[in-house]
Amino acid sequence: MGSLLIRGAKAIVTVDAEDRVLEQANILIEDNRIVKMGKDLYEAEQVIDASQMFVYPGLINVHHHLYQTFTRNLPQVQKLELFDWLRYLYEIWKGITPDAVYHSSLTGIADLMKNGCTTVFDHHYVFPQQNSAHFIDKQFEAAERLGIRFVASRGSMTLGKDQGGLPPMSVVQDIDTILADSERLIDLYHDASAGSMRQVVLAPCSPFSVSADIMLESAKLARSKGVRLHTHLAETKNEEAYTLERFGMRPLAYMESLGWLGHDVWYAHGIHFNDDEMKLLAHTKTGVAHCPISNMKLSSGIARVPEMLAMGIPVGLAVDGSASNDGSNLLEELRVSYLLHRLQSSSQAPTGYDLLKVATRGGAEILGRSDIGSLEIGKAADLFMVRVDQIDAVGTLTDPKSWLGTVGLKRPVDYTIVNGKVVVENGRLVGTDEEKLARDCQDSFERFIQQ
Repeated sequence: MGSLLIRGAKAIVTVDAEDRVLEQANILIEDNRIVKMGKDLYEAEQVIDASQMFVYPGLINVHHHLYQTFTRNLPQVQKLELFDWLRYLYEIWKGITPDAVYHSSLTGIADLMKNGCTTVFDHHYVFPQQNSAHFIDKQFEAAERLGIRFVASRGSMTLGKDQGGLPPMSVVQDIDTILADSERLIDLYHDASAGSMRQVVLAPCSPFSVSADIMLESAKLARSKGVRLHTHLAETKNEEAYTLERFGMRPLAYMESLGWLGHDVWYAHGIHFNDDEMKLLAHTKTGVAHCPISNMKLSSGIARVPEMLAMGIPVGLAVDGSASNDGSNLLEELRVSYLLHRLQSSSQAPTGYDLLKVATRGGAEILGRSDIGSLEIGKAADLFMVRVDQIDAVGTLTDPKSWLGTVGLKRPVDYTIVNGKVVVENGRLVGTDEEKLARDCQDSFERFIQQ
């Protein structure tokens, strides 16, 4: 890939262990790594003038459902909470096709990249009985086409309506099928090396859509293969009532009984944990994907993020499914999170910079990666850059560290660089005809929604 110099940046917010901000400084990238940083001027094959830009580590999205980009802005679900929302949408999602998986992934990934995201974890768990054998392969294909760092999950649902679960029976799979495909995907795609662009996680959907045996067997397989574990947990009071009635335990106690605690596990949402459960999360270093906009839209509640951060619980930031967010913009998530916790927690709320750390270093910890999450020599060259000489930034440049939380960005970033490669330039995708991509994805949406 050659060498790339980011020259004379107005501010480089490193998000390193010392919280350094480098002013009028340079970053030299060779191939896919940062090799030099500082005031010295280095030679490179490609140079980007960053004299009017703030530079940040690439954002890391730790929970998404990309397929849901094709069920956004539906009036029928805008007043529903999670269980009723799911019951309605499952009747649409059960018709998902390989074409729809591919193009919905392109849609969501493009949105993420244009807004500073460089790594995305996706939680796909809907597998209809027909033509779903290579859904995750289609996602990897979409991610490679656009150039994002991609962590896929082999999600699953084994507990359908007939067995007391929420999903329709047509998207429920047997354990042998799930485990065989999980092993296939790990062997084919999971790369544990530094700088990896492809990884795999095992992710049974939720306590109300899977049985205990798939949770146990997924954990056993994941740990034998050295991959991580993920599921939804403690998202709503309805979920809490469900696990108490069905298992006689609160959601986290149920997870503990299945061996689903530890540094290799993280949960989406984690809203309704009590004090003792918070202590258990902190003790075991079990992580949480914070999804503020989704939690607000579905009236699920507010996660105890200020306390989680104070207690050392690993926390990453996420957009959640596009249908419970109606977008895939982690920069928007960052600012909304800042404002939400200010409203809820006042002076105890995390700062804008605290939430940038959640969206970068926090996400890297959640995914078990030390090669991304900050701008440091030797780390992967994942970053984004924002021009601050425009009218919307006038009077705001005092604190580059907190800027994304307090002021926020209401336009695409100017550059996104993933693994040393420029993938967004001047706010537009590189190497892709955006207008044609939008038409192709819209055509795919219409094929899906009209079937």
